Amino acid sequence: MEGGFVSDYPLISWTEDGETRSARWRSESATPPPKRVVIADDRLTADAAHRLASEGTAMLWRGDFQNARQLLKALARRVDRKPRKPVATLLDAFNQHRMMQAQRARILGMLLLPFDADHGIPLRRAPDARQACVEAYGPGDVAYVASLRELSGLIGAHEWRKNGVEIPALGGERIHPHYGVFSPVRGEYLNLVAEAPLPATTLAFDIGTGTGVLAALLARRGVERVVATDQDPRALACARDNLGRLGLKKRVDVVEADLFPEGRAPLVICNPPWLPAKPSSPIEYAVYDPESRMLCGFLNGLAAHLEPGGEGWLILSDLAEHLGLRTREQLLALIEAAGLTVLGRLDIRPQHARAHDADDALFAARSAEVTSLWRLTAR
Repeated sequence: MEGGFVSDYPLISWTEDGETRSARWRSESATPPPKRVVIADDRLTADAAHRLASEGTAMLWRGDFQNARQLLKALARRVDRKPRKPVATLLDAFNQHRMMQAQRARILGMLLLPFDADHGIPLRRAPDARQACVEAYGPGDVAYVASLRELSGLIGAHEWRKNGVEIPALGGERIHPHYGVFSPVRGEYLNLVAEAPLPATTLAFDIGTGTGVLAALLARRGVERVVATDQDPRALACARDNLGRLGLKKRVDVVEADLFPEGRAPLVICNPPWLPAKPSSPIEYAVYDPESRMLCGFLNGLAAHLEPGGEGWLILSDLAEHLGLRTREQLLALIEAAGLTVLGRLDIRPQHARAHDADDALFAARSAEVTSLWRLTAR
């Protein structure tokens, strides 16, 4: 199984028909198994389900699958009715937002589904989600239990992977993100990479390649050889898949590495997670960089991996600055301490919907956000 051996997964237990039963618990978000589980079916009302979930009791569904989907939507409406408390700062708003999102995930994650050993769902009107489960979990071999909310995420990720994301900077070609690999849905940073003047076209390193989109973009711009690194097995597989689809396997080497490959290059590029905060699940590592570890690792190692006169391109949003998570002065101090000089900076404003949604809890920060490509060189 992709996430590890079957024995690595804990057991979840419940009482049904007077007997104690158990199955393996699957959670890609690393959520621990609920301690209390009751059997539920189509007779359960949304209010009763919300009360049980709020008290920490999970519901293992035995009714119609489509009714379970409707119940999950009803639960979401009840959770989302909770008003936000007034806050004094954007940092307070950010912390409150994350806390409410965690509570929302916890409550909605209390509606559980049974899965057969082949990832089939033994419920009336259940979809065939076996391929989506295989892509996230790997081949099945034992029955298990997972949340309906997680299944929805798996199915959504499967659709992303199947259909791909159109990338205008690649001339409309598509990138196919795998489950657990951050999708390049925000095109503004890709536009910066497409427009920045290349210091050379012989070799480039793409640090933390993810889907491989930046490596592909550099190759399409004429860089003769790109070495793309990542340490996440899912990202490595995803990047190789995408580069193969784009016919770039001979131009781009995808290697497993913690940040840098061996050697030096005239261009080294990195798009680290933009927010220095602790992820609440493994999947959030694409968004949150605890204690700026990847940012600092890239900056501190850059000079040793640049050819003389070479450039490091750091792609970074200033959203963290607007939220009070990091100041511009702190960022510049990190660059200075790493023995680097700023050659220039290209800026662009994001166009995603939440930057224009006044009802968003973090609208004040999102509406002021600027994404930058910092051109760095060794002193």
